[in-house]
Parts: sequence; structure tokens; C-alpha cells
Amino acid sequence: MNEIMNVWQLPGGRALQIVLGDITMEHVDAIVNAANAQLQHGGGVAAAIVRRGGPVIQFASDAWVQEHGPVSNTEPAYTTGGRLPCRYVIHAVGPVWGEGEEDKKLAAAVTGSLRLADQLELNSIAFPAISTGIYGFPKERAAKVILLAMRNYFKEHTESGLRQVRMTLFDQEMLKVFSEAGEMGTGQLENLG
Repeated sequence: MNEIMNVWQLPGGRALQIVLGDITMEHVDAIVNAANAQLQHGGGVAAAIVRRGGPVIQFASDAWVQEHGPVSNTEPAYTTGGRLPCRYVIHAVGPVWGEGEEDKKLAAAVTGSLRLADQLELNSIAFPAISTGIYGFPKERAAKVILLAMRNYFKEHTESGLRQVRMTLFDQEMLKVFSEAGEMGTGQLENLG
């Protein structure tokens, strides 16, 4: 069962919850998948999402790429949630460490996911630690980039309908990394960056 470990306020009174658990079990409007540009969900978070949500997610992903082409860092794709408890899966493409401009690309993947959630008129969303697995993005750095991107998005989009944002982390190590990043300074994410 997923457990909320920390809660911080983002601009506009939104709650950012740091959760220890399984993103495929999140009862939110959308979960974010750490995807590749071709939306081939063969490993990591992506494979777990398809395993739990069913093959309809891969079929919908294939159709998306066929119609729109590869997914970029700035413009995520979205599909049904299949058998998952969420309505949608937002497929965000994070950077591979070493490809250049990694911070900018990771921030763009987070911002693009939040923007798409607003376009879909969603109230809640859960993120994994994008790019920190096989893409090799250093965990501490990724935590700072992700949390800062969330804070900046809500500072700039006061009209956002999103009220609940979750970072759903699967192990104690990632929980510690994100908790430490979020507690820097005031605990309000004010000193990130």
C-alpha cells in the first residue's frame, strides 16, 4: 500500500506529496510514465505500467507514435490507463545522462506533463523519478530539477486545476533523496536550484 511520507505546499495552495510505494497503484487522474521517444515500454517503470494496466497501453502508445511521431521532452503523449486505477498515463520522455542539456530536458518533461494534465482538466497526478533509472541521471540532481520544475510551473500557472501532485517513489533510497531535496531551506522548495 502506498504511504504519504512528506507533504509540502506548492504555489497556489497545491499539495506536493512524497509517497513511498508503487505508481501503478496510485488513485489519481493520471500517472506519469518515464518513457522513451518511441513509447516502447520494455523496462523499468514503463514495463510495470503495461504489466499492470494491460496491453491496451502499448497498443495506444504505438498508435500515438504512428500518428504523431516520436515523443519529445517538451510534449508528452498520453494514453488510457487501461486496468490501472488512473484514467490516463502521461508518457514523458526524460533525458539520458550524457546527451547534453539534461537539466533543461528533465525540467521540460516535468513541465510538459503538468501542462498536459491541465489541458486534460485533471485534478491529480503522480510522477516517478524520471530519468534516474537506466537513463542514469544522478538521483540528487534529478530530485532538485524535478521539484524546482514543479514549483516554477505552479508559480507561473496560478490558474492550474491541479490540486494534488505526488512523487511516488519505489524505495527508501529515492524517498531519502527527494525528501532531502524538498527539505532544503524552508521545506517549501524555496531554496532549490
